[in-house]
Amino acid sequence: MCGICGVVGSRQVQSVILEGLRRLEYRGYDSAGIATVVDGGIGRRRAAGKLDNLAALLEREPLPGRTGIGHTRWATHGAPSVCNAHPHATPRVAIVHNGIIENFETLRHELESAGQVFETETDSETIALLVDYHLRRGLAPRDAALQALKRLEGAFAVALIFADHEGLMIGACHNAPLAVGFGEGDMFLGSDALALAPLTRRIVYMRNGDCVVMTARGAEFMTFDGTPVERIAQITALTVDSVGKDGYRHYMEKELHEHPQVIGQTLQRMVDPSTRRIVLPDLPFDLARVPRAIITACGSAFYAGMVGRYWLEDIARLPVDIDVASEMRYRNPPLVSGSLGLLISQSGETADTLAALRGLRERAVHILSVLNVEHSTMARESDLVLGTVAGPEISVASTKAFTAQLTVLACLTVATARARGTLKASDEEELVAALLDLPSRVADVFGQGDAIRQMARVVAEARDVLYLGRGSMVPVAMEGALKLKEISYIHAEAYAAGEMKHGPISLIDGNVPIVAAVPSGPLFDKTSSNLQEAKARGGRLLVFTDTEGAGRMSAMAERVVVLPRVHGFVAPILHAIPMQMLAYEVAVLKGTDVDQPRNLAKSVTVE
Repeated sequence: MCGICGVVGSRQVQSVILEGLRRLEYRGYDSAGIATVVDGGIGRRRAAGKLDNLAALLEREPLPGRTGIGHTRWATHGAPSVCNAHPHATPRVAIVHNGIIENFETLRHELESAGQVFETETDSETIALLVDYHLRRGLAPRDAALQALKRLEGAFAVALIFADHEGLMIGACHNAPLAVGFGEGDMFLGSDALALAPLTRRIVYMRNGDCVVMTARGAEFMTFDGTPVERIAQITALTVDSVGKDGYRHYMEKELHEHPQVIGQTLQRMVDPSTRRIVLPDLPFDLARVPRAIITACGSAFYAGMVGRYWLEDIARLPVDIDVASEMRYRNPPLVSGSLGLLISQSGETADTLAALRGLRERAVHILSVLNVEHSTMARESDLVLGTVAGPEISVASTKAFTAQLTVLACLTVATARARGTLKASDEEELVAALLDLPSRVADVFGQGDAIRQMARVVAEARDVLYLGRGSMVPVAMEGALKLKEISYIHAEAYAAGEMKHGPISLIDGNVPIVAAVPSGPLFDKTSSNLQEAKARGGRLLVFTDTEGAGRMSAMAERVVVLPRVHGFVAPILHAIPMQMLAYEVAVLKGTDVDQPRNLAKSVTVE
């Protein structure tokens, strides 16, 4: 959500910042802008809509300067417009901001009383005018910035440049990510390491309450009260090659095809090849003594957690509660000391999940996070991180990160069951073998591309779609419905198949496709019966099943996609992939913006 890219150095920065912003498009945005220090003043260009609009403006009106900041905005306060686009500026300072300033109304009243004039509806402009106020009082840029930062409440990552101070940039963050990159004669600032990937691999991930004063020669880190702190640069594995499309039409298509590799890489980290046993890092708590777990996450990560709940309760016999992160704190559940808080996030910066983490921390709960970004805020605040090894996920709609999360949760389930004595050695071998076989079975799914595209033609014509599943297939159905809504803008709802006759069946007619995940196994007959009920009401059945279930499903369904048969334990991982592929093919048919769907952001860093 929103993106920041800043450069201070010896070269003209306009094109460098613009390309950095392009690498942040995946975060979601509705306007963009760049500001630089030009001839002792502030130069600025802003445009509503896509970055191409800003690029066209810069082509007509170039922006010189060797110190500059850029921003892609996802609107929170104030409608998407050129006026509300970042950077916000006065004749003395320009700023870009990610997050929300919760006390902006109080600050705005104070500043207006002091003679400061606001031009926008945004909370972010408050930062610019607060810093400007202190500059007008005669404070130096560093002191003016620190005075302003101490007044801000909420979540923010901010970058500032100053008139008459070319070669100076200040950054700061609180409850929002910001990274500093070290180059040769240049310094960089970015919302995340992806923005900086082609520029440098030496990165400092700033911590809550950090401020950085940057020049072309280096960076000085301090707290908001000016106390110096030491921050050590790390070498990131990200490169420019890791964020390309590699010939695919969309990032989502590329990331769908990375499922086998990502699942395999995640298993390599968690399975000892010599013993074929799940191996976790050293735990600061005993899994055998954990009385209860609570899983919390948002979006697709929440659905991964729902599958994890099925596994942990069934196989490890560990009682599990699960909550959407935005609601968990407000439900205020009673928690047993020593319980396990299991949090799931692709970015590790999801504001609601991070707030839930901190709430659990206050309740003496052990914190284990499943993350794709192991230098994130959530990683720093967890007792243990299990990494998903998914690599950069650029498309806003999560794909490979979801199956990587499921893979980690499956491994955690096996390890927990072993620690709690609920899994025989022979059963453990069987489950691990199913996991290790999964990457090759997933690769076989892509051979069903034509069948999925035929199914997509039916869905693309619909206004409403129902998704059904039973057991651990219920969250898989929810993931399928979410993906369809996200990128095709078709209304879709998912239900436990047995619940259909308790209300949703009234929606069914000949215009409503019903997408179902129906692997063979103990729930196959029950699900088949539910689908017969839907068919009797005119529903158009579109079924994902396996080779064993294909015969019965073909007799009743309009379209059937036959998937490899796998162990029931890993079936949710396998079936999630064609669900995602279906949504992708529907979106392509409808011509929507697959990678950057409207109104959505990749990393939701505000509550």
